[in-house]
Amino acid sequence: MHLVRGMTTLSTRKRKSRIKTAAVLEEERKTAKLLKSLGYQKNASRWKADLPDYTVSETVPTSDLIIKVEGKRKANQYTGDELAGIGTLHKSNSVPIRKDSNDAKEIARMRRG
Repeated sequence: MHLVRGMTTLSTRKRKSRIKTAAVLEEERKTAKLLKSLGYQKNASRWKADLPDYTVSETVPTSDLIIKVEGKRKANQYTGDELAGIGTLHKSNSVPIRKDSNDAKEIARMRRG
């Protein structure tokens, strides 16, 4: 959105302070009492909880076991007795051709079975 000429986004006008009603003061007193009972402390203008104590008193026992590191897993390797080759169907779509099927005939007719 664009600003109208002569107007600014900085609002420098001082607002009037409103007088708090008795109901608002009573609710603020109840909230302060509740927060104090929960362990919060009033610090300047904010309520703040105490930080918990994170110091460690005892250490965890450790193990001196050394575990054997296994070698690299053997990779699967193709033996060459399953596929006859790779055919191209539509739009450079590579399709594997198996020896035991009629895929080569279907690719030659540009159809998939």
